[in-house]
Amino acid sequence: MGVPKKRTSKMRRDRRRAANNNLRTAVQVIQCGNCKEPVLPHRACAACGYYKGRETVPGAQA
Repeated sequence: MGVPKKRTSKMRRDRRRAANNNLRTAVQVIQCGNCKEPVLPHRACAACGYYKGRETVPGAQA
C-alpha cells in the first residue's frame, strides 16, 4: 500500500476541500402536478403515484 512521502501542506489540503465544497448542495424539491405534494425531480409522486400527468404507480393513492 502506498504511503505519502511528504506531509500535505495546509494550503494544498484546504484548496482540495474548497474545490469539493460545491458538491454538497441542497436537494431540489418540486410540486406534484396532480396533488401538489413535494416530490423529488424525475420521480413518481409517492402520495398519488402520478408522473408527468399520468398514473404510473397504480393504487398509490392514500
